[in-house]
Amino acid sequence: MAGNEDLQKLSSKELHDRAVKLAVRRGDVKFLWRLLTSIPAAEAAAGNIGESEADIKYVLPMIDDYFHAGDGAIAEVLRPFYLEYLAGRS
Repeated sequence: MAGNEDLQKLSSKELHDRAVKLAVRRGDVKFLWRLLTSIPAAEAAAGNIGESEADIKYVLPMIDDYFHAGDGAIAEVLRPFYLEYLAGRS
């Protein structure tokens, strides 16, 4: 497992990809569910208010968001979540 300093150097997209890959490899449904349920708040924090409201109402968009949670402003908001998981503190 990479140290926290090494993880801090990665882009948010890289953190997302590593965290999701690790969770899938571990079968860590809890982490993946926490990620899915964190996305609407991340959308709102990133300024995508309409998207966050839609995500709360519909499950399928959340699944789509899961695939894009490593992109742009959403990834930046979720960065601490990925760092915590990859550093083994989750």
